[in-house]
Amino acid sequence: MKAAVFGLLLAAAASPALASGSHAGGHGEMAVGEPGTKAKATQTIRVTMKETDDGKMVFTPSTFKVRKGQTIVFAIKNAGELDHEFVLDQEDKIMEHKAVMEKFPEMEHDDPNAIRLAAGQSGEIIWKFTNDGTFKIACLVPGHYDAGMHGDVTVSKK
Repeated sequence: MKAAVFGLLLAAAASPALASGSHAGGHGEMAVGEPGTKAKATQTIRVTMKETDDGKMVFTPSTFKVRKGQTIVFAIKNAGELDHEFVLDQEDKIMEHKAVMEKFPEMEHDDPNAIRLAAGQSGEIIWKFTNDGTFKIACLVPGHYDAGMHGDVTVSKK
């Protein structure tokens, strides 16, 4: 127990130094849900991230409907020419994170609800939706959200 407390204190003391370089997990329980296990997934949703010829940046699809208690595998592919992120969270948390990313654009993530992919890369997020409501997906690379790279996840009560 002492080691765990020491680790938390050490992480808290180091957080100002990490702010410009890394954004590690530690969110604990989130309103949007929690990391899931692939073995319990009931659906895979394939998501493509890319830029369009008219300058927009998009997720395809950009809206999703799932059920409370459902575990989803988001299979994400960056089909664009720039780095993109897929971040899943409450709208207010997305907007807070967006503001931080504008100050620290090279910030890296180590969160179970977010993934950053270089052009041509693929990855996945496995997520269990524990609460109903409407949540957001967003790319928080500076300028990408404002260019249209965001969407909604609606979680029904079952």
